Amino acid sequence: MRDEYSSRETIFAPATGVGRAAVAIVRISGPDCDAAIQLLASDCNLKDRIASLRDLRDPETGELLDRALVIRFFAPRSFTTEEMAELQITGGHAVLKSVMRALDRIPGLRLAEPGEFALRAFQNGKIDLAEVEGLADLVASETEAQRKQAIRVAGGELSRETESIRRLLIRAMSALESQIDFSDIEEAESITVGDVNRLTMEAVERIRTMLASAQAGERLRHGLSVVIAGPPNVGKSTLMNALSRREVSIVSPHPGTTRDLVEVALDLSGYPVTLVDTAGIRASEDEVEREGIERAQKRAQDADLTLWLVECGTSSPPIPPGIHPVLIVRTKSDLVERDLEFSSSSGSSILCVSARTGNGLSALLDELGRFAERLCGGSALIATERHRRAFLDAEAALLRALNLGHDNLELLAEDLRLAARALARISGRIDVEDVLDDIFARMCVGK
Repeated sequence: MRDEYSSRETIFAPATGVGRAAVAIVRISGPDCDAAIQLLASDCNLKDRIASLRDLRDPETGELLDRALVIRFFAPRSFTTEEMAELQITGGHAVLKSVMRALDRIPGLRLAEPGEFALRAFQNGKIDLAEVEGLADLVASETEAQRKQAIRVAGGELSRETESIRRLLIRAMSALESQIDFSDIEEAESITVGDVNRLTMEAVERIRTMLASAQAGERLRHGLSVVIAGPPNVGKSTLMNALSRREVSIVSPHPGTTRDLVEVALDLSGYPVTLVDTAGIRASEDEVEREGIERAQKRAQDADLTLWLVECGTSSPPIPPGIHPVLIVRTKSDLVERDLEFSSSSGSSILCVSARTGNGLSALLDELGRFAERLCGGSALIATERHRRAFLDAEAALLRALNLGHDNLELLAEDLRLAARALARISGRIDVEDVLDDIFARMCVGK
């Protein structure tokens, strides 16, 4: 991030996406906000948070650019806590371009960098780092479940729980410090030692509750991986196209057609799922096909779920080792009057489908939706590796503290301090410089 970021600069950027629309929004933030508005819309006496219809004109030529709604947000009651304004202009590309060009010619203004509005809000104490990450995830969310998780983090739920746990540790440290400082006072130990143990154990339990849902939160954030695998010509590509409702994989009667992994993103019951079509698994002398088969097996072994396809009326070859969990799908059910008696030695569920007639596809999608809900459902707040690592570091420090007993109170106090410091990294109180670039660069220019 730029070292020169400061409230002395005034920045501007579009806050809406590129393309034709009824309305586009341009944000301005910084000390020269009023001067910029005065140049664009002269005789402009704006009230806080009141939308006013104004003519926007080119500051140099006086040419009418657009009729716009102008909203002022007085400091500190704005997103950045600075003097801020929003221009709601006509959403055509030419209008937006002309307004941006006019702003760029105003002295003291510059185009914002990605995430700079949110960065200023963070630097000015309006939001913390966890809330910024939730906001970035909210912008990037594609499914209902992702939206719900992101809005909880952006709304401060993770920060509040983390801070609540940190306060337990501060209370424990306070009690411990009194024990260290006043250990010569009669009955001091009976007053404080038990409190330190109780508060530390409560903190550990709450941290473990958070960590228990971390995997579900990360899966929800990144999406589940579901691989379609099986021998050649069992209908993997046909099923891929049927489930995605578009032609994403090439369908051919010749075995070995699919060699590269083909992926498509789906929204199943509000949960993000990446569906992967793979090469048919068989013995092959073709070097290129063997590479595709190896990739297929590796991807299936790493997947959250593998759909192992077996053609109705046939028996299944052995499922390669390391592929688990598996949902067995019997394909081409429209081509046989009665399927073979078939059972799964691994205890996997079995479904029959016909991609040609659509029979069984709804049941398969429902099963995938239930699977996604089992893995991603619940109330996960930890959604990033950064959050998970901070909680793990805090847990490790607290377990060391509990194992120390009370023979060395100074070491016990140090472990409590390290745990509190680890939790403080989540909100960005300390040690965040190395992650700022990555977090804010993921955000939109006008955010």
